[in-house]
Amino acid sequence: MGTYKPPRSGSFKQKTSTKDALNKIFRFCAYQERAHNEVKNKLFGYGLPSDEVDEILSHLIVEGFLNEERYAKAFAGGKFRILKWGKLKIQRELESLGVSSRNIKLGIAEIVMSEYSKTILSLVRKKSSQIKDENIFKKKNRIARFVIAKGYEPELVWETVNEFLL
Repeated sequence: MGTYKPPRSGSFKQKTSTKDALNKIFRFCAYQERAHNEVKNKLFGYGLPSDEVDEILSHLIVEGFLNEERYAKAFAGGKFRILKWGKLKIQRELESLGVSSRNIKLGIAEIVMSEYSKTILSLVRKKSSQIKDENIFKKKNRIARFVIAKGYEPELVWETVNEFLL
Protein backbone atom coordinates (compact mmCIF):
# COMPACT_ATOMS: atom_id res chain seq x y z
CA MET A 1 0.00 0.00 0.00
CA GLY A 2 1.07 3.56 -0.71
CA THR A 3 1.78 6.02 2.03
CA TYR A 4 -0.80 8.63 2.90
CA LYS A 5 0.09 12.21 1.99
CA PRO A 6 -2.15 14.84 3.57
CA PRO A 7 -3.46 17.51 1.20
CA ARG A 8 -1.57 20.77 1.13
CA SER A 9 -3.02 23.59 3.12
CA GLY A 10 -4.68 26.30 1.01
CA SER A 11 -2.78 29.04 2.82
CA PHE A 12 0.65 27.74 1.78
CA LYS A 13 1.80 29.03 -1.58
CA GLN A 14 4.78 27.40 -3.14
CA LYS A 15 7.08 30.09 -4.58
CA THR A 16 7.77 29.66 -8.28
CA SER A 17 10.78 31.36 -9.83
CA THR A 18 10.00 34.32 -12.06
CA LYS A 19 11.40 32.53 -15.09
CA ASP A 20 9.26 29.41 -14.45
CA ALA A 21 6.20 31.55 -13.80
CA LEU A 22 6.79 33.45 -17.03
CA ASN A 23 7.04 30.22 -19.03
CA LYS A 24 3.92 28.79 -17.40
CA ILE A 25 1.90 31.95 -17.91
CA PHE A 26 2.96 32.27 -21.57
CA ARG A 27 1.60 28.76 -22.19
CA PHE A 28 -1.50 29.54 -20.12
CA CYS A 29 -2.25 32.63 -22.24
CA ALA A 30 -1.31 31.02 -25.56
CA TYR A 31 -3.76 28.15 -24.99
CA GLN A 32 -6.86 30.39 -25.03
CA GLU A 33 -7.93 33.97 -24.46
CA ARG A 34 -7.73 34.97 -20.80
CA ALA A 35 -9.11 37.80 -18.66
CA HIS A 36 -6.57 40.05 -16.95
CA ASN A 37 -7.89 39.12 -13.49
CA GLU A 38 -7.61 35.41 -14.30
CA VAL A 39 -3.94 35.78 -15.26
CA LYS A 40 -3.24 38.06 -12.29
CA ASN A 41 -4.73 35.53 -9.86
CA LYS A 42 -2.73 32.73 -11.47
CA LEU A 43 0.50 34.71 -11.05
CA PHE A 44 -0.29 35.44 -7.41
CA GLY A 45 -0.98 31.72 -7.03
CA TYR A 46 2.62 31.11 -8.08
CA GLY A 47 3.68 33.13 -5.03
CA LEU A 48 5.02 36.12 -6.93
CA PRO A 49 5.09 39.58 -5.35
CA SER A 50 2.75 42.23 -6.76
CA ASP A 51 5.51 44.26 -8.45
CA GLU A 52 6.62 41.19 -10.44
CA VAL A 53 2.99 40.34 -11.26
CA ASP A 54 2.43 43.85 -12.64
CA GLU A 55 5.63 43.66 -14.67
CA ILE A 56 4.69 40.28 -16.15
CA LEU A 57 1.14 41.49 -16.93
CA SER A 58 2.43 44.51 -18.80
CA HIS A 59 4.90 42.29 -20.70
CA LEU A 60 2.04 39.94 -21.69
CA ILE A 61 -0.03 42.87 -22.93
CA VAL A 62 2.85 44.36 -24.94
CA GLU A 63 3.66 40.96 -26.49
CA GLY A 64 0.00 40.45 -27.46
CA PHE A 65 -0.65 37.46 -25.19
CA LEU A 66 -3.26 39.41 -23.22
CA ASN A 67 -5.89 41.57 -24.90
CA GLU A 68 -9.07 42.39 -23.02
CA GLU A 69 -11.02 43.40 -26.14
CA ARG A 70 -10.12 40.16 -27.91
CA TYR A 71 -11.05 38.23 -24.76
CA ALA A 72 -14.46 39.93 -24.47
CA LYS A 73 -15.28 39.19 -28.12
CA ALA A 74 -14.21 35.54 -27.84
CA PHE A 75 -16.09 35.09 -24.54
CA ALA A 76 -19.31 36.67 -25.81
CA GLY A 77 -19.26 34.79 -29.10
CA GLY A 78 -18.48 31.45 -27.49
CA LYS A 79 -21.05 31.68 -24.71
CA PHE A 80 -23.72 32.77 -27.20
CA ARG A 81 -23.00 30.12 -29.85
CA ILE A 82 -22.20 27.17 -27.60
CA LEU A 83 -24.18 27.70 -24.40
CA LYS A 84 -26.94 29.87 -25.92
CA TRP A 85 -26.45 32.60 -23.31
CA GLY A 86 -28.20 35.93 -23.76
CA LYS A 87 -26.55 39.35 -23.74
CA LEU A 88 -27.53 40.13 -20.15
CA LYS A 89 -25.90 36.98 -18.76
CA ILE A 90 -22.78 37.51 -20.87
CA GLN A 91 -22.56 41.09 -19.63
CA ARG A 92 -22.89 40.04 -15.96
CA GLU A 93 -20.20 37.38 -16.35
CA LEU A 94 -17.77 39.74 -18.07
CA GLU A 95 -18.38 42.35 -15.35
CA SER A 96 -17.64 39.75 -12.68
CA LEU A 97 -14.37 38.94 -14.47
CA GLY A 98 -13.36 42.61 -14.26
CA VAL A 99 -13.61 43.40 -17.97
CA SER A 100 -14.07 47.11 -18.74
CA SER A 101 -17.52 48.30 -19.83
CA ARG A 102 -16.09 49.49 -23.17
CA ASN A 103 -14.79 46.01 -23.96
CA ILE A 104 -18.02 44.39 -22.75
CA LYS A 105 -19.95 46.53 -25.25
CA LEU A 106 -17.52 45.58 -28.03
CA GLY A 107 -17.84 41.89 -27.15
CA ILE A 108 -21.63 41.95 -27.09
CA ALA A 109 -21.69 43.91 -30.36
CA GLU A 110 -20.18 40.82 -32.02
CA ILE A 111 -23.52 39.03 -31.59
CA VAL A 112 -25.59 39.42 -34.76
CA MET A 113 -29.17 40.46 -33.97
CA SER A 114 -30.74 38.12 -36.54
CA GLU A 115 -28.91 35.14 -34.99
CA TYR A 116 -29.91 36.38 -31.54
CA SER A 117 -33.60 36.43 -32.50
CA LYS A 118 -33.34 32.97 -34.10
CA THR A 119 -31.76 31.61 -30.93
CA ILE A 120 -34.54 33.03 -28.75
CA LEU A 121 -37.11 31.40 -31.04
CA SER A 122 -35.31 28.04 -31.00
CA LEU A 123 -35.12 28.11 -27.19
CA VAL A 124 -38.85 28.94 -27.01
CA ARG A 125 -39.68 26.08 -29.40
CA LYS A 126 -37.52 23.60 -27.55
CA LYS A 127 -38.90 24.49 -24.12
CA SER A 128 -42.45 24.56 -25.47
CA SER A 129 -42.14 20.97 -26.68
CA GLN A 130 -40.95 19.90 -23.23
CA ILE A 131 -43.83 21.47 -21.28
CA LYS A 132 -47.07 19.49 -21.27
CA ASP A 133 -49.13 21.96 -19.20
CA GLU A 134 -52.58 22.58 -20.72
CA ASN A 135 -52.94 26.04 -19.18
CA ILE A 136 -51.55 28.37 -21.86
CA PHE A 137 -50.71 31.12 -19.36
CA LYS A 138 -48.68 28.77 -17.15
CA LYS A 139 -46.96 27.34 -20.21
CA LYS A 140 -46.03 30.80 -21.53
CA ASN A 141 -44.77 31.82 -18.10
CA ARG A 142 -42.57 28.73 -17.70
CA ILE A 143 -41.11 29.15 -21.19
CA ALA A 144 -40.42 32.86 -20.69
CA ARG A 145 -38.81 32.31 -17.27
CA PHE A 146 -36.52 29.65 -18.76
CA VAL A 147 -35.33 31.86 -21.62
CA ILE A 148 -34.99 34.97 -19.43
CA ALA A 149 -32.89 32.93 -16.98
CA LYS A 150 -30.46 32.25 -19.84
CA GLY A 151 -29.84 36.01 -19.99
CA TYR A 152 -32.18 37.22 -22.72
CA GLU A 153 -34.03 40.52 -22.47
CA PRO A 154 -37.55 40.02 -21.04
CA GLU A 155 -39.20 42.25 -23.70
CA LEU A 156 -37.74 40.20 -26.56
CA VAL A 157 -38.56 36.91 -24.85
CA TRP A 158 -42.19 37.81 -24.15
CA GLU A 159 -42.62 39.13 -27.68
CA THR A 160 -41.31 35.83 -29.09
CA VAL A 161 -43.34 33.68 -26.67
CA ASN A 162 -46.56 35.54 -27.48
CA GLU A 163 -45.95 35.26 -31.25
CA PHE A 164 -45.10 31.56 -31.01
CA LEU A 165 -47.99 30.57 -28.72
CA LEU A 166 -50.97 32.52 -30.02
